[in-house]
Amino acid sequence: MKQLSTLAAALCCLCLFGLAAHAQEAFDENYYGRFRGQNIAINVFNWGEYISDGSDDSLDVNKAFEELTGITVNYATFATNEELYSKLKGGGSRYDIIIPSDYMVARMIDEGMLEQLDFSNIPSFENIDPQYRNPEYDPENLYSVPYTAGTVGIIYDTTRVQEPVDSWGILWDERYRGDILMFSNSRDAFGIAEKYLGFSLNSTDPAELSACADLLLSQKPLVQAYVMDEIFDKMISGEAAIAPYYAGDYLTMADTNGNLSFSIPKEGTNLFVDAICIPKGAQQKEAAELYINFMCEGQVAADNISYIGYTTPNSAAYQLLDPEIQQNPVSYPPAEVLENTEPFLALDQETGLLLDSLWTDVLTTDSSYNKWVMPVFVVVAVALSVSLTVARQLRKKRDQLK
Repeated sequence: MKQLSTLAAALCCLCLFGLAAHAQEAFDENYYGRFRGQNIAINVFNWGEYISDGSDDSLDVNKAFEELTGITVNYATFATNEELYSKLKGGGSRYDIIIPSDYMVARMIDEGMLEQLDFSNIPSFENIDPQYRNPEYDPENLYSVPYTAGTVGIIYDTTRVQEPVDSWGILWDERYRGDILMFSNSRDAFGIAEKYLGFSLNSTDPAELSACADLLLSQKPLVQAYVMDEIFDKMISGEAAIAPYYAGDYLTMADTNGNLSFSIPKEGTNLFVDAICIPKGAQQKEAAELYINFMCEGQVAADNISYIGYTTPNSAAYQLLDPEIQQNPVSYPPAEVLENTEPFLALDQETGLLLDSLWTDVLTTDSSYNKWVMPVFVVVAVALSVSLTVARQLRKKRDQLK
């Protein structure tokens, strides 16, 4: 529950710290000022291009939090969930706030890598829409608070791609050789291959995963680069024509390059949620919970999401958004699109190791490995998956007859 205070009123009246220029709500002095003068700092680890930073007359979220609380924010970025996981698992880095994706949250919970949150320190959690609470990746909602949601689609330059873009297959189109970018993380790359071949995003079938790896290998001669944050410069400058990426980041790119467009392929795609968590052993847990609460304040969340372009799970923030944003089908897809999406789930250890091994093979194998014609390859890949499944069933029956 938000509480009025003399200090908060003064903040709004004076437009102190630049926050009041964006936010009209008041902030509780006792709550947010409890660490002032104690020389406390928190270390925040977030995705690149994933917070309102004061550019383009936006709210500088971290600066506003620092000025409101007296807590210093040391901010660093990562490019993939796997990079985040490796840094935490290695033990060489200390963070108080991290923002992993749904399936990685589940993995970290399973491996005891996250602190349970004290929600008495996060009263603004009440702003989170009920549909985002108690999610499959954190069923009791003990370890995470939703930050954003979104989909994966295809970004393309309409001056160079004038045909309809309605299938993942365009990422294997010879006409765009050298103009295609591809994810440099295994889960998203395999997810695209899985959807294109008609498999689940959470397949644990070795034959299906091998077929996906071969499909990605067949694409490699066409790929200009495997990227994450590098996609912004490449697509904005016109260095590449086609790339799969996250819907919210497309909106950021399109603000600079109006020739870019976005499509959700007919085969379906990933629907994801990224969540704010506190890693195990965080040195400033209570101050980190203060930060989470600030991020959930309605106007702060609205200003933040307006800048980064993703879907907000915060009901109070959504009500404050411009109607143009509320009605944007990229950030808020229609029901028929959402019905054809699937979330990533945490994979078992054996499948995770296989996926890592196959992805390493994709990245390290010479790009001349496979130059088969794409339609023929897809038939062969699916046939291989079916034949291996039949072979396993026949072997199982023989074993039962022994």
